[in-house]
Amino acid sequence: MTKAELVSAIADKAGLNKAKAKEALDAFISSVSTSLKAGDEVRLVGFGSFVPVKRAAGMARNPRTGEKVKRPATQTCRFRVGDALKSELNS
Repeated sequence: MTKAELVSAIADKAGLNKAKAKEALDAFISSVSTSLKAGDEVRLVGFGSFVPVKRAAGMARNPRTGEKVKRPATQTCRFRVGDALKSELNS
């Protein structure tokens, strides 16, 4: 599902026009991004949690040349599936 398809689905299910649905989705993405950047976990009960993760710097290997290169420390996030979503997917 693309972002445009998700906006259409939100608009249909919430009874909004596509512009309002896009604004709502953009606000959600912005809020989640801001919280993760601050190091806070975002929990959506029944759906799942977005968890910020810090990766330490280290050594990596270029698979094409076999050369070792330094990998900088980075910050990313992981998604943990909630119980309700997991049971919905497996029913």
